Amino acid sequence: MSGGDSERKQAYFGKLIKLLEEFPKILIVGADNVGSTHMQKIRIALRGKAVLLMGKNTMIRKAIRGHIQNDPALETLLPHIRGNIGFVFCSKDADLASIKKLLTENIVSAPARAGALSPCNVVVPAGNTGLEPTQTSFFQALNIVTKITRGQIEITNDVPLIKEGDKVGASEANLLAKLNIRPFSYGLKMLNVYDCGSVYAPHILDLGGDVLLKKFSAGIRNIASVSLATGIPTLASVPHSIVNGYKKVAAVALEIPGYESDITKKLQAASAASAAAPAKAAPAADAKAAAPAAKKKEPEPEPEEEDGEMGFGLFD
Repeated sequence: MSGGDSERKQAYFGKLIKLLEEFPKILIVGADNVGSTHMQKIRIALRGKAVLLMGKNTMIRKAIRGHIQNDPALETLLPHIRGNIGFVFCSKDADLASIKKLLTENIVSAPARAGALSPCNVVVPAGNTGLEPTQTSFFQALNIVTKITRGQIEITNDVPLIKEGDKVGASEANLLAKLNIRPFSYGLKMLNVYDCGSVYAPHILDLGGDVLLKKFSAGIRNIASVSLATGIPTLASVPHSIVNGYKKVAAVALEIPGYESDITKKLQAASAASAAAPAKAAPAADAKAAAPAAKKKEPEPEPEEEDGEMGFGLFD
């Protein structure tokens, strides 16, 4: 090992350890198919918000293992250092969701290259290709049905060309290049999030505050239920235990003849009020029911018929 290489490694170790000590939050990102120019644009976009550091996995592991004695929580990072990865160091008060959004926005389209693994499904849309009829061999090699329209090749139906995870063949790459289709997009892909010793999936950052509160409340309820069922007190179950104990003491106090206390007086007053409520409601309901009946008009008597129908009396 030359002296220059040793100095560069020592400088890298020092820089990485300094960043580990300064920033408690780290985004672990994958950098497959990201070029140097694209990487520089991402660094500029992150300036003032986070620090991006790439490096060889062996050097990263060595630096972390040498620093674990000062920060044992860093050991949780070691299993996730594999593949072409890098670290985005974030401050304690940084909004990780906004940094994730910034990374996802900094992507570039790329052509399909022969031999590369497809990161997504590729579909060639139906329609006019603009190619001359002499180039039908590309479509015939891929069993794509075409027709000639106005002197140009036209694809009759949408064609699923490449499936996600499949290797791109030379014929597929040439066809997509002729059609000027750039089906792939590359950028830094978030793999995991390290936050003060905890490692979790990046989709957690997309959860809103309301969702997190609901999940946290559900977890507290589960802990309290288990604690009450097993009889093991925890911070979550203590309030429930106090309330249950209060109810039992109040029940015993009410059953003791002649015993009075502030608790029993309040309970007796509440019980009397609840019992009196239906009794007060019944007369009011009867009065409401009687009011419409009183408002009904009595039927008017029918008028008596006049004597005679021709304008004179019986003895006229």
